Amino acid sequence: MTIAFWCVLVAAVLPYVFAMGAKWSRRYDNATPRRSLEQNEGWRLRAHWAHLNSFEAFAPFAAAVIICHIVRGPNATADTLAMAFIALRLVYGAFYITDKPSARSLTWLASIGCVIGLFVVAA
Repeated sequence: MTIAFWCVLVAAVLPYVFAMGAKWSRRYDNATPRRSLEQNEGWRLRAHWAHLNSFEAFAPFAAAVIICHIVRGPNATADTLAMAFIALRLVYGAFYITDKPSARSLTWLASIGCVIGLFVVAA
């Protein structure tokens, strides 16, 4: 299995890392988790939003990695772009949680650039 495929696994687990931060509260109620998360404030609410955005980013990334491997096979460029995507998504989450919207948006754009790059490599 290639590094890029391992990155797909990491990207699939990443939303849950941010969810743990959002749920790290005495007020979290596992009986009504969605309501409980929506009532969060501050960094816990932003961690929840990072959690949701990580799910949104996962599908295009996973598709790009798989398509790139189907078309080109394992290659170092795909591995590099996939690792960059994961690193950028971790930084994105940190910027989201620490309320740095401009840096967060630039990091989001760079991570989407990695996804586009994977499709370009496959072309």
